[in-house]
Amino acid sequence: WVFLWEKGYQETDSVVSSVTTKVKGVVLTNTSTLGARIWDVADYVIPPQEANTVFIMTNAILTLNQRQDRCPELPDDETVCNEKNNCVPGYVSIHSSGIQTGECIPYNNSINTCEVFAWCPVEDDYHIPKPAFLQEAENFTILVKNNIWYPKFNFSKRNILPTVSSSYLKNCIYDPQTDPFCPIFRLGQIVEAAGQNFQEIAVEGGVMALQINWDCNLDRAASHCVPKYSFRRLDNKDSAHTVSPGYNFRFAKYYKDGNGTESRTLVKAYGIRLDIIVFGKAGKFDVIPTMINIGSGLALFGVATVLCDIVVLYCMKKKYYYREKKYKYVEDYEL
Repeated sequence: WVFLWEKGYQETDSVVSSVTTKVKGVVLTNTSTLGARIWDVADYVIPPQEANTVFIMTNAILTLNQRQDRCPELPDDETVCNEKNNCVPGYVSIHSSGIQTGECIPYNNSINTCEVFAWCPVEDDYHIPKPAFLQEAENFTILVKNNIWYPKFNFSKRNILPTVSSSYLKNCIYDPQTDPFCPIFRLGQIVEAAGQNFQEIAVEGGVMALQINWDCNLDRAASHCVPKYSFRRLDNKDSAHTVSPGYNFRFAKYYKDGNGTESRTLVKAYGIRLDIIVFGKAGKFDVIPTMINIGSGLALFGVATVLCDIVVLYCMKKKYYYREKKYKYVEDYEL
């Protein structure tokens, strides 16, 4: 077990890794608010580069042409008002869009809310677009470049193997059967391989993991040290816990017109955050662990003899018979 299965004759080392990603894909949307619009990598990958992570926006709530002004707050239990006395000047709650001015003004034809000084009009995120705004994002592709190093053995390699050509890399898509070493992954395929439905997760977002395993036996040729890919969802959706599901955050794009008036477009982005997790270990023959395990094995043989004697001489039904065979009794000469 120690030598054949656990490779007790080898010295081991843990992997040191670096990861970079590159996303490709273009999608067309046509809405009454934005009209026909093309979304490319610069629009939906936010930020452009992160450490071992890439975020791809699949859904969004856009609030266009916001300016700092006075406007009615979104209606809720704290902001709906009937008269001016219901609003407190300078009041701010953790859910406020701005600072209350103390006025009670119409939000629409049927509801009055407290006026706030804020980026107006305030964001209304009560209704999430369904289906997802960028539902065709499942066809986006992600190139994952992974370099690994085992410092103890001074062994390095990358997941774009030496046998991969430029022409193959331009056309391949990862497939566990036909293309297990292609480093280009389709986003929808990653989600499906983790047992999830892409169109469902694209609405409210989620966190996925692309795992790269580098378990290498360096007593063999370097060509046998290859990556193995697997996928899973990290924020497992639980039907019993539906509070604050998915993954989202906000960011804004700012503008100034010819008069110097500042405005912005506020984006509440929902999407898939893909974490690339690299793990593994390498082993190579070394005299020291070999001798240690041989010595441990020989020591265990001595312990085994003692344990067997205890069982046979004190626990077995025929313990008296075994004791007679093991020990020879002689009379004391002086007696």
